[in-house]
Amino acid sequence: MKAVFNIRCGRRILNLNKRPYIMGILNITPDSFSDGGHYLNIDSAVECAKRMAEEGADIIDIGGESSRPGAEPVSLEVELERVIPVIRELSDKIDIPISIDTYKTTVAKEALKAGASIINDISGLRFDPMMANIAAEADCPVIIMHMKGTPRDMQKRPVYKDAVREIIAFFKERISFAVKNGIKKNKIIIDPGIGFGKTVSHNLEIIKRLKEFKKLGAPILIGPSRKSFIGRILNEPVDKRLEGSAAAVAIGIANGANIVRVHDVKAMADVARITGAIFKG
Repeated sequence: MKAVFNIRCGRRILNLNKRPYIMGILNITPDSFSDGGHYLNIDSAVECAKRMAEEGADIIDIGGESSRPGAEPVSLEVELERVIPVIRELSDKIDIPISIDTYKTTVAKEALKAGASIINDISGLRFDPMMANIAAEADCPVIIMHMKGTPRDMQKRPVYKDAVREIIAFFKERISFAVKNGIKKNKIIIDPGIGFGKTVSHNLEIIKRLKEFKKLGAPILIGPSRKSFIGRILNEPVDKRLEGSAAAVAIGIANGANIVRVHDVKAMADVARITGAIFKG
C-alpha cells in the first residue's frame, strides 16, 4: 500500500503524492559554495525568494550558515541577524512555506516566530539536543538529514561498507528518536545528504538506490544541485552544472524523491514537471 504524504506547513498542505515539489535555496551567507555573498542584503534576498516563488518553487529554504565542505560555524548572533529579518519581511510577501535551514534551537524557534513553518536540520537533530522539542512544540514538519561528521570535516575520507544501508539505519534511529521526543511521524521528511560526508561514488549510489529509502515510510528530499560530484564528473565549475543537476534531479524523482532542493528553480521546476508526469502520473 502506497504511503500518503500530506504534510501541513502552517496554513498550507503539501500533497507530496501528487507531484514532485521544488525547494528553492536562499543562502544568506558570504561563503556558501554556489551563491555565497549574493543575498546578504535583505531587499535582494526577499526579491530572490519572490522570484523563485514565481518560477515554481513550492518551498523557500533559508539558511544563514554555510554547510559547504570545510565551512567554519558562525555564532548564534550572526545567524539570527542574517535570517530572521529576511523571514519576517518575506513571510507576508509569498504564499508558500518558508523552511529554516539550521541546527540551532534558538534560530529555529525565532524563525518559526518570524514566519517559517519547516525546520531543515542538517545534523538530523543531533547537534542541538533541544531541536526535537522545538519541532514537537511547534508541530511543524522537520527535515532530518544524514551527514557523516560535520561540515568542517565531513569530506575527509568518508568510508562506508554500504552507504545506503548505513544511512537507512541512521534514519531508523533518528525517526525513532524524533517520535519519542514528540514529533509526529507524519511530520518527518528524510534527506540522505548528497555531498555531506560522501564521495562521488557514494552520491551516485544513493541516487541510484533511492527507492530503498521508501521502506522508512517518510517523504524523501534530495539536494544534488550544483554539487561537487557533478563538477568532478563533468569537470565543470559551479556555474556550469545546470545540465548535470537536471540529470540528477530527474533520476532522483524517477527513483522516488518527493522534494528536490535546488538553486535553478525555473529549470528544475520544468525538469520536475516532466519527470513527475512520466513517473508519477
